[in-house]
Amino acid sequence: MKKIALTVAALASLGLAACNNNEAADEANTAATDLNATTDEAVMDVNAATEAADNALDNAAVAVDNAQEAVDNMSANAQ
Repeated sequence: MKKIALTVAALASLGLAACNNNEAADEANTAATDLNATTDEAVMDVNAATEAADNALDNAAVAVDNAQEAVDNMSANAQ
């Protein structure tokens, strides 16, 4: 009878250990998923910032061109 009780206890502890490992694996998968989501958001943020900076640079170039045209027009009108 003691052998049966010990065997049942051993199997029960193995079952609990297996459950704990699944929980740890689930938590690791959740953490990996969160990390991937965070990385994806960071990449999107960097891409958006890069595009905004590119647009600002383009707008600055247009402003310089417009200023140059204004100077040329004033110069032509002064003659």
